[in-house]
Amino acid sequence: MSRHALPRSLWALMVGNFVIGTGVMVVPGTLNDISHSLGVSIPQAGQLITAAAILMGLGAPLFASLVAGWDRRRLLTLSLVWYGVLLGACALAPHYAALLPLRVLAVIAPAVFTPQAAASVGLLVPTTQRGRAITFVFLGWSIASVMGMPLSAWISGELGWRWAFGLVAVMSFASSAWVWREMPNGIKPAALSREAWGRTLGSAALMSAVGVTLLSAFGQFTLFSYFAPYFAQTLGASAGLLSLMFLWFGVFGLAGNVAVTRYIDRIGAPHAVLITLGAMVVTLLVWPLGRQGFWAQAFVLVPWALGCFSCNSAQQARLVNISPELASATVALNTSAMYGGQALGAALGGVMIAQGRMLDLHQVGLVVLMLAMAVSVWAARLQKRS
Repeated sequence: MSRHALPRSLWALMVGNFVIGTGVMVVPGTLNDISHSLGVSIPQAGQLITAAAILMGLGAPLFASLVAGWDRRRLLTLSLVWYGVLLGACALAPHYAALLPLRVLAVIAPAVFTPQAAASVGLLVPTTQRGRAITFVFLGWSIASVMGMPLSAWISGELGWRWAFGLVAVMSFASSAWVWREMPNGIKPAALSREAWGRTLGSAALMSAVGVTLLSAFGQFTLFSYFAPYFAQTLGASAGLLSLMFLWFGVFGLAGNVAVTRYIDRIGAPHAVLITLGAMVVTLLVWPLGRQGFWAQAFVLVPWALGCFSCNSAQQARLVNISPELASATVALNTSAMYGGQALGAALGGVMIAQGRMLDLHQVGLVVLMLAMAVSVWAARLQKRS
């Protein structure tokens, strides 16, 4: 292996994040069909996003403490097996009342896998490669937006949402086998003591950085959760057109994450976060222009896509760099903030849609993302002082 090559285990973790990301985003991609086939409203179907995000948000720090002593090879493999079993059960759910609790149980896996995979990176690569390695592992989420989300939307339109869930279940089992094969034994990040949690929660620099993630996810998912019904209403988008829109978004999302992976160690994580947030703000400023047609909407989406997944990757690297010894705690809290923001955004978006205000969703997202930029600047100043 060359001096600059990343270990093969990181490829397994990156693909694991791809499967996790595809499973998380399968609901936004299939929301129209879930609503139609189960006979529920769009806001009610959107509760699948909200409820799952609440569990992931609360579960990430809780599970970080519960699994502190586990060997990460076994933990990450088992979380993917759990994901496959529960997503398969979701695909067979006879009605919405059965689907909702199964979906909530399924997302225990993202609450465990994503933060624990990131926390393991520091034990797999030298310090000089940490930023690159973390953003590489999170490329899986960007690839999920390129391949997983558009494929889910297309399968949902052609075969039904159950087949989309079933596909992710199969991928989960395959990914679990790869993680088991490539992850070395004995990877155990430092256990999270009460003192470590106290240091984390008492650090203004760390907690303000976590706040950036919360606001970023909140601002985005107010609208992102409802892309499918929004594009159906404003553009008359069919399942095929919706898949193309998700694919377009995902390609630029992947490009943004690749760029951040390449340059983050050079420009610094705080600058990378500010740039990616600014890109998303640009899209929401000109969002109404997208109602003129497919290509107008596609080009309006480009800055948002470039900043969407790369922002969270940069945030993960930012937190690890501030305090490497507290990485297990901060990455768990960051994951919690990401999913908590999703829950807030999806819930608020659902309320607004129920009030007939779908066309106003971007205005809320714009205000919240601008607030995230302000908090990010403040967090960077606190980091310098500390």
